[in-house]
Amino acid sequence: MPTPPYLLRLRRAGDAAAVRRVLDDVLPDFAHVFPADKAAPILVKPNGNANMNALTGNTTDLRLLVALLGHLHDAGYTNVTVGEGTNSGFYRNKIGVMERLRLNAAAARFGYAAIDLNQAEGLPVPFENGVTAQVARPALEAALVINLPKLKTHFEAGMSVCLKNLMGCLVGQENKKKTHQSLAANIVNVNLALRPALHIVDALVAMEGLGPTRGTPLRLDALVFGENPYLIDLACARLAGFPADKVRPLAEARRRGLATPDMDAFLDALTLPLLAGRPLAPPVAGPLATFIHHPKRQKYFLAIRNTPFFTWLAGTDWFGALLFKTGLRQDVFCRDELRLDGLTLDAAACDDCGACRRFCPAGLDPKAVAASGDRSECLSCLYCLLVCPRRALTFHGEPGYLAEQLRQYDALVRALDGKKPQWKGEV
Repeated sequence: MPTPPYLLRLRRAGDAAAVRRVLDDVLPDFAHVFPADKAAPILVKPNGNANMNALTGNTTDLRLLVALLGHLHDAGYTNVTVGEGTNSGFYRNKIGVMERLRLNAAAARFGYAAIDLNQAEGLPVPFENGVTAQVARPALEAALVINLPKLKTHFEAGMSVCLKNLMGCLVGQENKKKTHQSLAANIVNVNLALRPALHIVDALVAMEGLGPTRGTPLRLDALVFGENPYLIDLACARLAGFPADKVRPLAEARRRGLATPDMDAFLDALTLPLLAGRPLAPPVAGPLATFIHHPKRQKYFLAIRNTPFFTWLAGTDWFGALLFKTGLRQDVFCRDELRLDGLTLDAAACDDCGACRRFCPAGLDPKAVAASGDRSECLSCLYCLLVCPRRALTFHGEPGYLAEQLRQYDALVRALDGKKPQWKGEV
């Protein structure tokens, strides 16, 4: 295996307990990035791009987040914050994505804080063409930033991994809009300003096809660890069978000399598997979205989109539905909250396959929780309900926004446990 300066690890993990074991095994290799002061501020930055949970391939898996926070807690770190600034549409509609994804509940489990970076104080960082954007102060001033991106395709960027995930550190809608004035270049600019010291790519359930929020979930049971986001994104392109030159932030990093030939040589010397056994399906948008979002035309669309009138119009339900139907919008901004009164088990339907236990981020036995009604240790993420292939768990309450996820993804998510990946070759 090649020797440093580069450090890259690829590991398999098929359930919550395995994720924790992998972290406890691998993170000592990165001991040099952790602060000696146990009270130093650490920011954990998951992907909370939308309110579709991790089993759809959209967002960071709570199995990874809980395992990491548990590792930090057991190591004695006291000043850990989970921070995310979700995409502009949810922010504009005042939808609490961190709460819906249960990121706040995961943090609270260990006595840690969860903050919305859209609401944080900002500090200026330079963007292209003399533009200045505000990046959340907690991200810039943390002693350690741990980036937890999702491995997924992205119809604008090509792929969304380490580099793209840091857009969530921009403060509010106005600063996120500035990124799109020169998307690839400004993604790189954010990374140059923040420089996280550790990245853990969540490829437990990845996304292929029309990402970042309308693609197809793909169980890969993989985690990728590293320090250099350019190297990791190059590696993830290979693991996904995706051309690196089609990943726009990587192409920009290559142009600036940040993604280098010696990184290619390092990766050439490794035996990196195709995680899905084939290339991931590319992000092919519809004809209208493809035409409008072409880099040569996007600036004209942005000039219209950023006007007060269009912002108001896009906030109406009927026009939002039209944008979604035409493919110009990937998300449905449902304002109806979920209310969970409890889950019950249909013992006759349950065949004790263990899917609910394998996907529970808290490491619980959901059957026992449903039988007892004691949800004191439960995160209420509903992974168990959603992944059960026999629909043996029954939801009681109001589904709210979850109804849209079920409409789009129910059958795909319930099939995940039966699709164990076959890749070999940990690094």
